[in-house]
Amino acid sequence: MTTRRSKGDGGLYWDETRQRWIASVTVGYTPAGKRITRKASGKTKTEAKAKLKELIRDYEDGLTTTGKDHTVAEAVGDWLAFGLNGREASTVTNRRILAEQHVIPALGARKLRELSADDVDRWLATKSKTLSTETIRKIHSILKRSIARAQARDKVKRNVVLLCDIPKGKEGRPSKSLTLDQAVSVLRAAENTNLYAYLVASLLIGARTEELRALTWSHVDLDAEPPSIMVWRSVRVGGDTKTQKSRRTLALPRLCVDALRLHKDRQAAAKEKAGDHWQENDLVFASRHGTELDAGNVRRAFRVVLKRTELNPEEWTPRELRHSFVSLMSDAGVAVEDIARLVGHKGTVVTEKVYRKQLRPVLLEGAEAMDQIFGDYTQQA
Repeated sequence: MTTRRSKGDGGLYWDETRQRWIASVTVGYTPAGKRITRKASGKTKTEAKAKLKELIRDYEDGLTTTGKDHTVAEAVGDWLAFGLNGREASTVTNRRILAEQHVIPALGARKLRELSADDVDRWLATKSKTLSTETIRKIHSILKRSIARAQARDKVKRNVVLLCDIPKGKEGRPSKSLTLDQAVSVLRAAENTNLYAYLVASLLIGARTEELRALTWSHVDLDAEPPSIMVWRSVRVGGDTKTQKSRRTLALPRLCVDALRLHKDRQAAAKEKAGDHWQENDLVFASRHGTELDAGNVRRAFRVVLKRTELNPEEWTPRELRHSFVSLMSDAGVAVEDIARLVGHKGTVVTEKVYRKQLRPVLLEGAEAMDQIFGDYTQQA
């Protein structure tokens, strides 16, 4: 006589229509009281029984999933739609482009439950041949976060991306900086343009482009002693600077003060010309209608200036003005600790890592001491 299975042991029956053995187990109930079941099937009773045991084990381990056919593309799409709330618009756009160009075409059709760590490793290895390490890190993060979101919603048992390391990609475009002669030629080329004060500030105080684009006149004091600028805001979400240490007040060099005074007069004329079209935002660097500049505005204007010099506009970006500031300060013998404070870094580690090509050795004490110690020997030789 066949005995009835105990509650929680699931069910096993023959489906005449499908000609397969069906295994089913109850894993819970909906808020309306409707039973939630998970099913699997097999051609033989033994196969179906093995699948039933797996269903029960997963249920007991808390690994039951609802996304049997949930694909990578669906997981990534869900993360793009709901997992980037509060992020900058530029970040959202960047992640969407990366997902649509590199993640979905390669892995999108795969079912999440069938995706393996080997699949991810092979995908990353292929991408490492054409993408920079930073870009690989981003697409790895997109897939990891997408699957983590799906996992939290019982679409998949585990996140295989956590088992995969990020391979080294192609070398990115090396950072570079202007020499003093090049910096002077750029400033001369920018004279009588709306970008002149912006370039002077970038080169002489080393502020980030997102900090300058958010700078307001209320944070600039040209009449103080010394004249100063409060780098307290950026165009990031919420207006915060990149880090807490990035919030700083800097004394202004005389050239910067003169450039900003001239710029303020020019802006007043532009405001009068715009009339009712002007939108008052108190921005130091604004469009012809007073609105905030975006990165593209600055980049295009910068390239127009560079065309008046011997530099190739396609090889330079506005962010390299900050690199140039670090390089010029280092060449002048300013200690890396002081440079780190001026550019708003938490400590010298970040400065030395990001701007290692712009910093020259300033630890002269050892060499100077040895020159004194062995001075007589050198003269005798």
